[in-house]
Amino acid sequence: MHTIDDFVRLVRDELGMPLEEHQVSVDLDQLPEWDSLYLLKLVTALEQATGRSLPVGKLLEARSLGEIHRLAAEA
Repeated sequence: MHTIDDFVRLVRDELGMPLEEHQVSVDLDQLPEWDSLYLLKLVTALEQATGRSLPVGKLLEARSLGEIHRLAAEA
């Protein structure tokens, strides 16, 4: 998950969420349809895409998809 474009595409494809790139920085609570199941699905999709385990505890604390992308890229 190198670029933000790749990340946005993954969110759209794996979650079926109509995400626009500018929404990556908004608080998760402000995203239409967002719930905790999306986060679990996203973590699973990111781990499959990257081929490695991610810091789930830190991901659960993230307040935006941008933070989740950054944490996944750093892992």
